[in-house]
Amino acid sequence: MSDDTTEQEHYFSADPAVAFKRMPVVATIWGHELRLVSGSGVFAQGRVDVGTGHLFRETAPPTGGRILDLGCGWGVIGLAAAVASPDVVVTGVDVNERALLLARENAASLGVADRYAALTPDAVPAEAAYDEIWSNPPIRIGKEALHDLLLTWLPRLAPDGRAVMVVSKNLGADSLQRWLGEQGYPTERIASAKGFRVLETRRAPG
Repeated sequence: MSDDTTEQEHYFSADPAVAFKRMPVVATIWGHELRLVSGSGVFAQGRVDVGTGHLFRETAPPTGGRILDLGCGWGVIGLAAAVASPDVVVTGVDVNERALLLARENAASLGVADRYAALTPDAVPAEAAYDEIWSNPPIRIGKEALHDLLLTWLPRLAPDGRAVMVVSKNLGADSLQRWLGEQGYPTERIASAKGFRVLETRRAPG
């Protein structure tokens, strides 16, 4: 997460007050060069943030199925999955309307708009379920809000589905891993790099 205080004040807002300025981002992810646009008032403006970068380096892309990019921002995780794997269908979810606008623009420019939708939580169909959830979750919204967020979306995993998340050790990755297990979502650390944990969460059998 960024330590940019102004950024933090706005990227969790539905309608950020800061003036809107688009910022290009070029990144090579899972072997593909992505030319994207980020923006002011949105998390990780002008760059792929450090945690998400570790997530990409420590994982392989999903190969198919229904993917949820939880807290999608301007869309980098879900869009990278859509570009890398033509058999995935991605839903990006965020409360920040500006982020969703950018994610849709990026999907169109990358040619994956037919397999990528960026929606507010309320716009996601109640019956929607996912084979995988990918996220750099918004830890800084606070523990209670984060727990509510995860307990809202993890039940939408398919019975054999999984969630892949990157979390800073300093921001509670290990305690989050324990908590997820206590809630009936067994969670393993599948990678650790430079203070970040990549966690894989599954639904408990039965």
